[in-house]
Amino acid sequence: MVSKKRLFGTDGIRGVANMEPMTAETALQLGRAIAYVFKKKPHRHRIVIGKDTRLSGYMLESAMMAGICSMGVDAVMVGPLPTPGIAFITSSMRADAGVVISASHNPYQDNGIKFFSRDGLKLPDSIELEIEKFVIGAGEDKNPSHRPTAKEVGKAYRVDDAIGRYVVFAKNSFPKELTLEGLKIAVDCANGAAYKVAPEVFYELGAEVVSIGVKPDGENINHDSGALHPEHLAKKVVETGADAGFALDGDGDRCIMVDEKGRVLDGDYMLAISTVAMLKEGALKKQTLVSTIMSNSGLEEAVIKHGGKMIRTNVGDRYVVEEMLKNGYNLGGEQSGHVIYLDHTTTGDGVISALQVLKRMVLENKKLSELAAVMKSYPQVLVNVKVKAKKDLSTLAELQKALKSVEKRLKGRGRVFIRYSGTEPLARITIEGEGEKVIRDMATELAEVLRREVGEG
Repeated sequence: MVSKKRLFGTDGIRGVANMEPMTAETALQLGRAIAYVFKKKPHRHRIVIGKDTRLSGYMLESAMMAGICSMGVDAVMVGPLPTPGIAFITSSMRADAGVVISASHNPYQDNGIKFFSRDGLKLPDSIELEIEKFVIGAGEDKNPSHRPTAKEVGKAYRVDDAIGRYVVFAKNSFPKELTLEGLKIAVDCANGAAYKVAPEVFYELGAEVVSIGVKPDGENINHDSGALHPEHLAKKVVETGADAGFALDGDGDRCIMVDEKGRVLDGDYMLAISTVAMLKEGALKKQTLVSTIMSNSGLEEAVIKHGGKMIRTNVGDRYVVEEMLKNGYNLGGEQSGHVIYLDHTTTGDGVISALQVLKRMVLENKKLSELAAVMKSYPQVLVNVKVKAKKDLSTLAELQKALKSVEKRLKGRGRVFIRYSGTEPLARITIEGEGEKVIRDMATELAEVLRREVGEG
């Protein structure tokens, strides 16, 4: 049984920048820890470091670099690049590991650190615990082997063409015999890590590109833009007559779509479109899609209707990928827009996800709204409650009583589940049912109970 982690959440370590654990001191120790954990074989070791566009990225990047070099490992800096780009560069360069400095969809004052192995996959719990042990033990600094000197100290250098490498990699996921010529595509990069690469990929494949959220200033990442606020992209799609719109998050690993009518389509629709097409082509391994407990029941109905099946995991793209690798599946993802096409990449990739949908539009000569009609979405309400402590939900008597009442009123024609966020001090209440007003009232009722029992007050 794996021990409980103290630093890592469901997607790395996250917090307010310059406050623990997101301080330069902890970043330095994390740099030393990741170098220590992956410095196993007797050769010159390298670890890739990338980031998004947050102001605090400079501070954490420098500290991480120093920690890595202090262990006799070279640090390879790639600058602002989407999370999947850093995973790709790590694997492509045969580096020992990759570091992403980003808080994804969080506001700019937050930051985070997550790691990839040399094959471009997120680290398992066991390795994260090994890293934590080193950090919490202050790296056992009295051990001489942890303090190389002279020529054994690591070097740091930058890869100037990282963006170009990733653009080529992303384009290779799109069939070479196809082009995006004749299509107008709107893209919102959330003033984040994909602000250069996303428009360039679509442009090089022949599309007319309308770009927003491509002027980062260190403070505007995710602000009123990107996957968190797709309504702005929806307006731009309608204004410009674009054929489709794609909104990315701050680190570029997820994508929310907008059809030509301005309708916002979440990750479930992307999964439905790709699953049905791959089932028809015989390309979906074991005829199975992997998603999470958050995915809409309409997605599962669409998959079953076309001869496939769907497996649900806990929330978090890492758990989706783990299930895919364990049982040999090649498509999985989350309603939030993390979609993993394992035939093309090792992690969620907003640009590659968009390209897979655009491929279907070109091959089938259909509008995005027509492709999305393959799935009917049931009303679903999500309410977040700020919490002061993440107590075991099963021990909250008043909440359990309220839950039973809601489940009884749903009469088997809906779902309700409550979970804590793995990256923020929030409890998330999700209810799915037949009438939006009814389930919203239910969610509000549960939120009030939660606030009384674990809320900030």
